[in-house]
Amino acid sequence: TQQLSHALIQLEAEMAIRGKTEEQLRSLSLRLMTLQDEERRRIARELHDTCGQTLAAMKMSIALIRQFDRVRPELQVLVDDLNALTDEALQEVRTASYLLHPPLLDEAGIASATRWFVEGFARRSGIEVQCEIAENMDRPAKDCELVLFRILQESLTNVHRHSGASAAKVRLYRETDHLELEIVDNGKGISEERLRNFDKSAGNWGVGIAGMRERVRELGGHLEVRSFDSGTAVCAALPLRKLTGPARSASISSLTAD
Repeated sequence: TQQLSHALIQLEAEMAIRGKTEEQLRSLSLRLMTLQDEERRRIARELHDTCGQTLAAMKMSIALIRQFDRVRPELQVLVDDLNALTDEALQEVRTASYLLHPPLLDEAGIASATRWFVEGFARRSGIEVQCEIAENMDRPAKDCELVLFRILQESLTNVHRHSGASAAKVRLYRETDHLELEIVDNGKGISEERLRNFDKSAGNWGVGIAGMRERVRELGGHLEVRSFDSGTAVCAALPLRKLTGPARSASISSLTAD
């Protein structure tokens, strides 16, 4: 009996240590996700305020060169090429800046930012994405919008990199007391072993998935990953404790990205 009691005490101590370690890992994952968001916002602002402004100034200088020298055709060809390259660089900087932290997310909310990201993703990846979003949907709190947008980014990036899917569907809708985001693809799915590992711990899924789950949990919601023969589904639900506007009726619209 004494040995059994001693073994029980030791087991409880080990369980307490493990629980504390898991809590520390969750806190670390959450902190990494928060720092990543802050860094993305900073880099996006720097790209817009420095590189973007510099390239815009270059375009004005190119326009002046074109006006001052209209005599030499060979020079005009070079100026046209330089202008086209500047346009391309400016577009790339803007795209990178918006992907890091889209202004639409702050200005218009998660619904507009989701439509914008889905359209761009479909165009860049060649994957057909159907998007269903409630019209005139009330905006949740800003931290909720940011988490939902990061889940959308991470999920569609995984679809493009790993699933082999040709099509996907994004749904954003509101229930009575919570907001749900669902991303479904028609790819090869995820093995049962990896799904079991996700249910137990997201540690082996990388910072992206682990961070998303902890951010959702911090806001009182839950994140679920399901896999089946015809693809994978990621579903996040967040409680609507704060809204930025009065309640309005919402109707579902469908948008298929080109």
